[in-house]
Amino acid sequence: MRKKTLLALLLVASMVLAACGGSGGGTGSGSGSSGTGRAAYVAPELVTTLPRNESLYFGGLGWSPIAGWSPLMGSTSNWANDQNAGGARTMVYETPYMYNGLTDTFHPLLADGDFTWNADYSELTFKIKAAAYWSDGTKVTAHDVQATWETKLNYTIGAQAGWLPYVSGVEARDDETVVVKSTMTADGRPAFYKMVETYVAQDYVLQKAWLEKLVERNNGDPAAIDIDPGEDFVWSGPYTKYFEDDSRAVLIRDDGYWGQHASMWGKLPAPKYLVNTILNDNMAIVAAMQAGEIDVSQSYIPNVNLLWEEQGLPVSTFFDGPPYNLSANMPTVWFNLRDGAHPALQEVALRKAIAIAVDYDAVVANAMTYQSPTFSSVPRSLFAPAPGEQALYDQAAVAHLQWAGNDIAGAIALLDAAGIVDSDGDGWREYNGEKISFNAVCPYGWNDWEASLEIVADAGSKIGIEITTYFPQESEFYDNIPTDPTSTAFDIFMMWTGSFSPTGAWSRIRNLLSSEWIGREHNWSGNWNHYSNPRVDQLIQDLPLELDAAKQKEM
Repeated sequence: MRKKTLLALLLVASMVLAACGGSGGGTGSGSGSSGTGRAAYVAPELVTTLPRNESLYFGGLGWSPIAGWSPLMGSTSNWANDQNAGGARTMVYETPYMYNGLTDTFHPLLADGDFTWNADYSELTFKIKAAAYWSDGTKVTAHDVQATWETKLNYTIGAQAGWLPYVSGVEARDDETVVVKSTMTADGRPAFYKMVETYVAQDYVLQKAWLEKLVERNNGDPAAIDIDPGEDFVWSGPYTKYFEDDSRAVLIRDDGYWGQHASMWGKLPAPKYLVNTILNDNMAIVAAMQAGEIDVSQSYIPNVNLLWEEQGLPVSTFFDGPPYNLSANMPTVWFNLRDGAHPALQEVALRKAIAIAVDYDAVVANAMTYQSPTFSSVPRSLFAPAPGEQALYDQAAVAHLQWAGNDIAGAIALLDAAGIVDSDGDGWREYNGEKISFNAVCPYGWNDWEASLEIVADAGSKIGIEITTYFPQESEFYDNIPTDPTSTAFDIFMMWTGSFSPTGAWSRIRNLLSSEWIGREHNWSGNWNHYSNPRVDQLIQDLPLELDAAKQKEM
């Protein structure tokens, strides 16, 4: 996998539908914008030379050929099957609702109208659209939604493990009515109702008949289902598989798509073909953008503004000026505080000195090429820059805890006061009589992270702390951080945080600070420096149970 940062069009693949219309092509029969129902999809003749004016090319959505099409498959490497930022890409499979992270709102897709909650938030209810049909011409029903939940629960390897603490089950009350049930606490409160809302915007609805066929041919064996590529899949979305090779993965529009009905979009999406170009790295995507070979990049492009300011290319980003995009992820520098790690890292004064010495404006300017908000515009916190998240906490109450960075004098004063000094005059401070020397690590080729750590190392040199950067291959990095909870090979390292979502702020705080992750093998969630605070753990547990917004903000 390669690092992907949020650029011009966040989750644009799931928003193609709203762009503009256009039918054309012979990729199945459609019912037009009146009436319901559709003819079964008929695959068109294969044409590998795609007309450029009917094709939308992406870069950075997938870095290897597709391995499978079943959402129950353990690893599909399929750019069409991706669920993040509280929503999902819905070109092939669809969810009951779409999530808009900019406004923190839900919009019906397979569902008919808004969902509703009962009084104690134990049940979320929605209806299935009358116009929604599967690609084989059969109707999408509530029974498909129930079968999706139950099949994953009973026949997959932990597919529902992430939902079970919050979702206890899904029931089809009739052909159209779906009830999603909250997991309830002993005192009758929902474990976290917003996770139930996330579920209906993120989990694909799959056809019951196809799921039964999948289970039957694999004899109900979860291990066999986990590797079944599902090439015979049935879909409800506007696109389906066409062909893929080592250089591209192509979806073709299904002209029978139910969404052209007047009760939905009223038209088909404009591109006949969606193409993910498989490239080696971010710089290859830059070259493809410059050549007009891709239309949308989901990868970090250094100095993206120069593409139009100096090269005059027809390239645009989400915002016309810095930071050019809406930042949703917060790459974070961690100190290794595990048992057996460098003992000097246990000194709070030393960690704080490095933190306040780093020139964050230089990180924004040189590492992120202004594609991140400055800390003067968005003071640092655990909340993403999106307005919805910024409103969740009392900014004035934490202002005294924030710092500007590039405070070399302040950092030196902290170290001197802590007795961490240069006693032999070689320019480097010692700890317990030995020169302090750290490594600073991130995966090779993640050029914005690499540049950030070079600035951290430069800050260290200015305050007498030797910090040497090291950029291993991803496999070595992952073996020592998310996979091995005891590794002390890296002293300072960068990792990511969760994006914004209906539960983004809470999830990010949990992942950064909760002691539940300490010592956990294959920990991809967070708290890699083993922070532990019982008061924080209690707040993390209590926040999801609180339904009062004012009390949530106080907590």
